[in-house]
Formats: sequence, C-alpha cells, structure tokens
Amino acid sequence: MPVHRLTPILLCLLHMWRTLTPVSSHPQHRRCQLIQQTACCNNGQLTSVPEGLPENIEELQLNYNLFETLQNASLLSYPSLTALSLACNNLSKIELNTFQDSKLLKSLNLANNSLYNSYEETSLALRKLSGLIALDLSENKLTDEMAALLLQNLTSLEYLNLSGNLLLRVDEASFRDLHQLKELDLQRNLIFEIDNAFDSSPKLQRLNLAFNYLPCLTDFHMIQLEVLNVSHNFIEWFISRQDLNDTFQLETLDLSDNKLLFFPFLPSQSNLRYLYLSHNAIKFYEHLADNDMFPNSTKTVEFYNFNKEINNVTAQLWDENLHGDISSLETLDLIGNSVEYFPKGFIQKMPTLSRLQMHTNCLRTLNLTSEQFSRSLYELDVSNNELSQISADKATLTTLGNLTYFNLSLNGLKWVPMGLFSSLQSIRSVDLSYNNIDICLSEEAEISMHTNSTCMNWKNVMSLRQLYLKGCNLKIIPNTAFAGLSLTHLELSDNPGVTIHQSIQSLSTTLQHLGLGNTHIQDIDFSHFQSLKSLNISKNFLLHLPHSLQNLNLKVLDLRDNRLSTIPSGQANALAPKLQTIFLTGNQFNCCQTEWFRTFEATNTIHMVEQSAITCKDLFLRTHRVENPQSFLCFDDGESIFWYILLFVPVFLFFTGVSIIVLLTFKPTLLQKSIKKKCLKPTSY
Repeated sequence: MPVHRLTPILLCLLHMWRTLTPVSSHPQHRRCQLIQQTACCNNGQLTSVPEGLPENIEELQLNYNLFETLQNASLLSYPSLTALSLACNNLSKIELNTFQDSKLLKSLNLANNSLYNSYEETSLALRKLSGLIALDLSENKLTDEMAALLLQNLTSLEYLNLSGNLLLRVDEASFRDLHQLKELDLQRNLIFEIDNAFDSSPKLQRLNLAFNYLPCLTDFHMIQLEVLNVSHNFIEWFISRQDLNDTFQLETLDLSDNKLLFFPFLPSQSNLRYLYLSHNAIKFYEHLADNDMFPNSTKTVEFYNFNKEINNVTAQLWDENLHGDISSLETLDLIGNSVEYFPKGFIQKMPTLSRLQMHTNCLRTLNLTSEQFSRSLYELDVSNNELSQISADKATLTTLGNLTYFNLSLNGLKWVPMGLFSSLQSIRSVDLSYNNIDICLSEEAEISMHTNSTCMNWKNVMSLRQLYLKGCNLKIIPNTAFAGLSLTHLELSDNPGVTIHQSIQSLSTTLQHLGLGNTHIQDIDFSHFQSLKSLNISKNFLLHLPHSLQNLNLKVLDLRDNRLSTIPSGQANALAPKLQTIFLTGNQFNCCQTEWFRTFEATNTIHMVEQSAITCKDLFLRTHRVENPQSFLCFDDGESIFWYILLFVPVFLFFTGVSIIVLLTFKPTLLQKSIKKKCLKPTSY
C-alpha cells in the first residue's frame, strides 16, 4: 500500500505505545508518543515542531494542532524523516528553507489547511523536495493557478490529492511536470473543463473526478488509465477515441449520477470489467431504425468540435459499434435509467457478465432465451420495472446454473416460465415482493412444470435460502408451499389477513429470519423455531407478547405499531439477556406498567431503536415518554393514583344517590318543612 494511504490517526491508536522520556527544557514534546520510528504528536495544541525527539524518527505526525507557519529551522533536528503529516491545522505558509535538509522526505500531508494565503512562498519550499512521492493538498481553498504553481518541478510525485479545493479548469499546464504520477484525486472541486490536462502523465492509472461540473467527456484516449471515476457530474456524452489500435487498460469506469442520454461510446478495444451507469437517463434507440410512423424523424446524431484535430462525426443512433468493447465486462450497473429493452445481441456481447443490475427502469418483457445471458451470470436484478412476463425455455434455464440472486420485486408479473426456480441449480435468494402473485397448490405445481404458469412454485428447490414475498396480496399459503426447502430467510410482511396455517412449520429447524409484519396475526406459536434470530411482527393487532418468544434465542425483535400495553416482567427478564435490537414505538403502553423498560435499559447490550419515541399513556390519555418516568405519577406497587380516584368517584356518587333516595322515601315531610322554611318566606302585603 502506498505511503500516502496510511491514515495518520490509525498509527496513534495502535496498542503498542511508548511514552517519550520527558526533558524539562522542552515541555512540548511531552505531548508526543513514540511508536517504533513514528512520533505521534496529534491533538496537542502545538504551534511549532516539538524539540527533543529522537533524531532517527522517520515519521512525524502533527495533525489537529495550531500550526500557522512551518519555519525554516523546524525540521533540522530530524534529517531521517520520510513522512510528515500536518493535516487539519491552520497552516498558511511554509518558509523557503523548511525542507532544505529533508532529502529523504517521501510523503507530505498538508490536508485541510490554509495554504491559499501564502502559496507562492510555499511553492518555493516544496521545490526542495526532489524525492517527494505522495502529496496531499486537499481542502486548502486552492484555485487553478495556485495548484499549478505549487506542483512545479515535483517530477518524482506519484500520488497527488487535490480534492475539496476551488479548481475550475485544468489544462496541459496544470500537471506538466508530473511525469511519474500514478494516482490523482480531483473530486469535490468546481471543474467544468479538462483540456488535455493529463497528457503529461503517461503513467496515470487512477483518476478521480467525482463531484465536479463536467458537461461531457469526449475524445477519451487515456490508454494507460485503469480506474476512472467521473460520477456526480453533469456529463451527457462519454465518447472515446475510436481510431486507436491500442487496447485500453481501463478496468473500472464510474459514470453514475450524471445526465447520460446514451450508453457510453466505449473504446473499441478494452479490458473493461466494471461499468457503473446508475442514475442517468440512458435508453436505447434501435427501434428508431424501423420507425415507419415518422419517416422524416432524425435517426443520426452529430458531434461537433469535440476534438480540434478530428472532423465532426455523424453516428446512427442504433449502431451497435458505438457500445465499444464490452467483452470483458463482469458488472453492469444500469440502476435508475430509462431502459425499455436491450438492443439485439447486446447481452451476447458480454460473455463474462456476472452481475446485471437493472433496478428502476422501464423493462416490459424479459426473454432470457433470446437475450442469451452469460453462463457466468451470478446476480440479476430487474426489480421495479414494468415486467408482466418472463420467457425462457428449459435449456436456457439450465445454462443459468450459476445464477444465485434473482430480484423480481416491484413488477406486475403475471406469467413465468415452467420450472423457473427448480431449473436454477444454484439459486439462493429470490425476491418476488410487491407482485400480485399466487403460490401454486400441489396439483397446480405439477402442471406448472410443463407450461407457463400464473402461480409461483419453488417446491424442493434445495439451494434456496432466502425468499421474499412481501406485499404480494397473498391470502392463503398452502401447507406444502415450502416443502423440501431449507429457508433461513422468509419475508411475508404486508400481506394483510394472510392465512399461514401449518405452512411454515416445515421450516422450524432452519428459519433464522421471519417477517410477519402487517399480516393481521393475533397470536402464533413460535416455540418450534429454535433457530430464529430475527422476527418482525410489527403493524399487527397484538395485545400481548406471544409467550413462546421467551424461549427463543432472538437477537432482533420488531414489535412496532401493535396494541401492547405492557411486557410482563417474566418475559422481559427472559428476553433481555438475548436481545440485541428491539423496536417498540407505536404501541400504547401503560405508564404505570413500564418495569420492562427499566429491565431493557439496565441491559447495556440491548439497543432500543428510537428510544426517545417510545411513549405511554396515563389515565387521562396524556402521552409521556417512557424514558422520562418523572413526567407521570404512580404508587410504588405500580398502580397509578388516578386509578384509585377513578374507583372512588363512582362509589361516592353511588352512596350519595342512595342517601337522597332514602331521604325522599322515608322523610318526605321533613324535606317539605325544610323547603318552606328556607324558600317560602311571607310577603309584606
């Protein structure tokens, strides 16, 4: 690993510390610690390089201090330094002769300082470092001109970090002296143009331009580059030079989070293995070639002035040659685009494809046979599309023997091919969530093995471990639905009113994660599921916690949005030593029966998610936070004083009413005399 990648702080956290011997005449060095040949002086409020350190130290870390100037004589006592780190200070100037005797310095970290203030003098100091290999100038508010001046004559530099500055434009003069440069980080600047900026760095292998303002990348001809990250820009076109006979060494290209309208025009010869195109506006236009409805519509695209030495180019929108060489592609990420279909032969051009991620696109059909997916396909994600049907013959399904993860969620599936899952020999995870599907009954399962089916069948698929059926509008799950399976994950949430019967009992020995949220269950016996680690029974109508849970070794329990008023002490004490995470919000707990909360709170290993949002109600339906017991009043035995008041008031009213009735019945004359005496007074006339 290059020297520049060693995080300075990590070295200070190693367990083998050796405190430096204090010297009374140099109190500053007491804030340093020595780890072999490294002096770690971070977070010491230092304003100058400490004296009295061993002369033979090779690395000096001065991060998170109060440096403003690095003076000429600062490093004279340490001629063996190979690495110096001054990140996160307020350094604004390095004096001219600071590195006069630092001939061995290879790595210099000046990140997060204020070098923009005196960059001219600092640049003269850096020129003394003829053997410098790694330089970090990130977060220094440097402009184009400042950076170019600071980098002059650093001909040995191999690793450079200029991220988080104020660069607007880089050109052939920006890095003209960096002939040995291998890795360059320019992310999080304001760059909108790169005009032949890297032609002087023929050894550049890794280039990061993420989070800038590039509108396009045209005439891409960096043959030696291996990794290019231009994600989070505003790129509409990526066009590589097509007239080069050399093979591009590019292996990873990240164009995600841009504004691409077309699949990138890749090199005609390359070793590209990972292509990330998520969150663009990519779609294919092959259908325009046969557009009879609009015969005068534009079927070509013209590129003007994208290179000063090459004429304008006109290309047909459906020309498959524009896709370039994708024969080595292993991962293709097209998440969040507008793809409606794949051009003819497009998938075939990727014989080594192992991961295809098509989440959130506009696919309407998926024909596994005609697309001829690679035998090495390992993961296929076509979730959140508009699929109503999947087509494939049995021979095709057999060739997909390496397919392990298959995500079909958030579609409108109505038809699936015969034996879809039983033919996939390595399938481990299937996600059918949010499709309006049915599970085949026993007799339907036999029929679906020979024809296209409207129901799903995965009976006896021995490799299957994870099955997600969330929000599928399921009503009845047949008893034999999971026969022959060894599922560890089963998700049935968001199927209100689903009848499970005995279907999941066959999974009692293998099931580790079970989702039954929003299924309207009232009670269920989990006592046989001894392998269960995670259980979701949220959004149901549970009045009491199932007693069978206290005998399980649960780690995660989701009880949100039920009707629980309390958790009995016995259950809380049984769960507390085992649980790691519990969800409890959305219940109407009784404020005077919260011993369970104190039990969970006292167990430091339990994380109560959104603990401050767990509430309870008192007699007058006032809401309180359970973690704040002083906001509500209860007797020591756990009964609220308001319950006694509530009991006393009707008793008092009862006896008062009885007394009045008795009085009226047995003493009517007494009452009349009393009324006359107080109310019927004689008049004066």
